Amino acid sequence: MMQEKQQTEEQKDEVSETQKGESEAHKKHIKKSEKLSWEIEFPPEISASLDRDELKIKKDDKEISRKISSMLNVKVEGNKILLKAKKSTKRERKMLGTFKAHIKNMIKGLTEGFVYKLQASNVHFPMNASFDKEKNEFVVKNFLGEKKDRKIKVIKGVDISVKKSEIEVRSHDIEKAGKLP
Repeated sequence: MMQEKQQTEEQKDEVSETQKGESEAHKKHIKKSEKLSWEIEFPPEISASLDRDELKIKKDDKEISRKISSMLNVKVEGNKILLKAKKSTKRERKMLGTFKAHIKNMIKGLTEGFVYKLQASNVHFPMNASFDKEKNEFVVKNFLGEKKDRKIKVIKGVDISVKKSEIEVRSHDIEKAGKLP
């Protein structure tokens, strides 16, 4: 009799585990579908517009634009940007998360800006860095003992300040600021 009771309890456990498994799978499916749309709010001093497959975000005289993947549906409503994926595939979830991060960086860049702080260090050869505003060039002299100066054309929209061995790169666009270093 004890064995019969144990079997029935084991059968009950098996039934409840299968029900739990089905409900967990159902919950996972629901969670996936919930994650396929994002709503990003931005401050009222920023304006956003959508032209075909390009999202433009402006504040005063600064503007950042980004092409949007055809896998995503993007809408601008008031001070919100709505991102939605057409299907619930793994690739679309990744694209949705990537574009969400890009849009947040665009908004952060227009409100706060991005700053890269670099330190020019040398071991044996004393290196010297400078920024020429007229030519819009960043110049590194005596890099690893080279006689020829290294010159880098700076992208429009990036400001550089050099104080001794400290270099600050500032921009409202994170991609432009990151291309120099």
